Amino acid sequence: MRIEGIAVVTGGASGIGAACCRELYANGANVVVLDRELSRAEEVAKEIGGRAWRADVGDERATEACAAAIEAEIGPVEVLVNSAGIIQIPVRPTELTMAAYDDVIRVDQRGTYVASVAFGRRMVRRRRGAIINIASVAGMRSMPLHAYGPAKAAVIATTECLAAEWGPAQVRVNAVSPGYTRTPALQAAIDRGERDPSALAGNSALGRLVEPSEIAKVVAFLASPLASAITGANVPVDCGWLVAPSWHTYGGLRAPGNT
Repeated sequence: MRIEGIAVVTGGASGIGAACCRELYANGANVVVLDRELSRAEEVAKEIGGRAWRADVGDERATEACAAAIEAEIGPVEVLVNSAGIIQIPVRPTELTMAAYDDVIRVDQRGTYVASVAFGRRMVRRRRGAIINIASVAGMRSMPLHAYGPAKAAVIATTECLAAEWGPAQVRVNAVSPGYTRTPALQAAIDRGERDPSALAGNSALGRLVEPSEIAKVVAFLASPLASAITGANVPVDCGWLVAPSWHTYGGLRAPGNT
């Protein structure tokens, strides 16, 4: 699998975004690590011989200027991975402040759209390009994440809308929906005793958490020519979390048999 040209990863300084930067680089891409934490972006960029750029995807003017500057200084962007996002504490709606709600929507939902338009408009002019949005299984099921879940559902819908809009220009737009992934943020929560890893893993068919590198491999595939006929898709990478919970009605997942 070979990925030619320049790839921009928003939220590329940590977690899934950083894993995507490494995987895209391993497959031949010239990677730009875009994050609002420039120092951390520079660390990842140094590791892979790429470039670091600071931008807040929630700011449409700054993101548009960033897209223009990257293409002027480095070259045309062939791949965009929208990984920038923030998480939300699972609280009741009455305990979720509107400031926290608005911040999640601004970055996770609006930021994905803003970055897609900023870089996508240039792909449309060239009649080529691939955009991969990091959504979530939280956007596909009911959860006590009253900002994050709807924001990620909107990312999936946005992916489908842009895929149809830009398909005639040969710009592909897809989404990847991670399940519970062992990012540094989740691991820190586990270490603090705030999340139970056995509960997270036990609700998946494969009985484990997803690793960031596993998300990145699917992203790289969707960015590559191997996925040339795929657009408008949402690919869950969740160790079977989506298919397992309903089995609890029947006593849970069965132990492996000998068949």
